[in-house]
Amino acid sequence: MVGIFDLWLPILLAAVFVFIASSIIHMFLPYHRSDYGGVPDEDGLMDALRGFNIPPGDYVVPRAGSPEVMKSEEFKEKAKKGPVLFMTVFPPGDPFAMGGQLAQWFVYCVLVGIFAAYIAGRALEPGAEHYRAVFRLAGCTAFVGYSLAHMQRSIWYKQAWSTTAKNMFDGLIYGLLTGGTFGWLWPDM
Repeated sequence: MVGIFDLWLPILLAAVFVFIASSIIHMFLPYHRSDYGGVPDEDGLMDALRGFNIPPGDYVVPRAGSPEVMKSEEFKEKAKKGPVLFMTVFPPGDPFAMGGQLAQWFVYCVLVGIFAAYIAGRALEPGAEHYRAVFRLAGCTAFVGYSLAHMQRSIWYKQAWSTTAKNMFDGLIYGLLTGGTFGWLWPDM
């Protein structure tokens, strides 16, 4: 068994490698550019919504609020008439000032690394001969941490499965980087 504190270096380095890889993927590679589509008359829609002064948060339209309301004819008619929306409202300002989000992403990468360290550390002993086993356990754990929850967005919120597949592919890259880092830096004794 290898303790989490003995794996602090691969935890942090894997987080750094994943952070760099995700930056490259999202800044320089084009395959995520089609994840979100535009709406017709964007300016008109923004002008119309601005008048409602909607506070930042997550919303669904129409909103039933209870199973009884969801069964009502009035609600069914609203949903049939549309539009049906699941939306997140950000505060006004620069939505692309991402310092806080990037910091949270790095902390998340460290957290995934901690879980990968815990699982691999409980299953394996120290020793360099364990590279492939460490790679499999840490990499698979990291893949799960970075990827599987994306499927919920397609299942429940109708996110395009192609977007989910791209996000899961990113998670595979992150898992491979994490597994490789742990295998490389696994303690010998």
